[in-house]
Amino acid sequence: MRRTVAVVLLLGLVAGCGGNAPTGQAGGQWSFKDDRGKEVTAPKRPERVVAQVSAAGALKDYGINVVGTFGPLKRQDGSTDPEAGSIDPSQVTDITGPGYGEIDFEKFAALNADLVVAGYYPEVTGLWHLTAEFEEKVLKIAPTVGIGQSKIQLPDGIKRFRELAKALGADTESAKVKADEEAFTKAAERLKAVGAKMTAANQKIQVVGADPKLFYVAVPARNPDLDWYAKELGLPLLTPDKPDTEGGGYFQSLSWENSGTYKEHVIMWDTRQHVLDPEQMKEGHPVFQALPAVQAGRFVQWNAVAPLSFASYAEIMNKLADQLEQVLAR
Repeated sequence: MRRTVAVVLLLGLVAGCGGNAPTGQAGGQWSFKDDRGKEVTAPKRPERVVAQVSAAGALKDYGINVVGTFGPLKRQDGSTDPEAGSIDPSQVTDITGPGYGEIDFEKFAALNADLVVAGYYPEVTGLWHLTAEFEEKVLKIAPTVGIGQSKIQLPDGIKRFRELAKALGADTESAKVKADEEAFTKAAERLKAVGAKMTAANQKIQVVGADPKLFYVAVPARNPDLDWYAKELGLPLLTPDKPDTEGGGYFQSLSWENSGTYKEHVIMWDTRQHVLDPEQMKEGHPVFQALPAVQAGRFVQWNAVAPLSFASYAEIMNKLADQLEQVLAR
């Protein structure tokens, strides 16, 4: 049960990729080598794409609109889920099914899709938000592309979605994409400057997620965004001592009684809807309440799943830099 909880709760980490380039369109046939090593082909360039929401958001930022999505699209208050990025829920058909990895197959069939795109984890069968069982059904209608979600760094994932968008006909050298790339570079420099200040002050950040039963501390090296923030931008992120051996080693899971194991200066919390927010973490958990960062209110947000595009991460990194500058003043 613990492994199942870890996989469902924790594997939704920011996407990434392998390094295979698209082969594009030749002789009337479209093809793209995905991160499972599969040469995905279609009689012509796909025009009706269905995608997992963060993949859909990345494609949109490069100029490819999808007709349907699956995964968290809207929150309970009606707002667009951050995982979907710039996707307008009113412009797509949500085919999400009742359980994790399930889709409403009748809705999917009605879309006449000619390609399905989702993330891929080597540790898990099937695709991100699409179980192996449902992928088999999908393959009877349209081919699937899997873009890797682990063992890479953030820019690699952004590159792969850019390559896929180009293969689907997007102008990935447009003025907008170039401006987004410039904004991404500037935001990264901001975060790098904050990291240098924190390192000089001997301050660290622990990245966490939580459910009612367990408290999770992220392993930066297993998460593409965090790994890049730490190794390339110098953001001082804690690496927990004993990562879980099951579920891919993305986190160290702790009981709430041991949620005070790490007492870093700042807590970065997983903002996904199914994960506890800081106020919920405090409720009934005195050990967590006693942490210095908690008492000082030094919380910043971690977008554990987001579209892999320059536009998406320019916004995310600027927001993170703003939040860190604010809480470090406390």
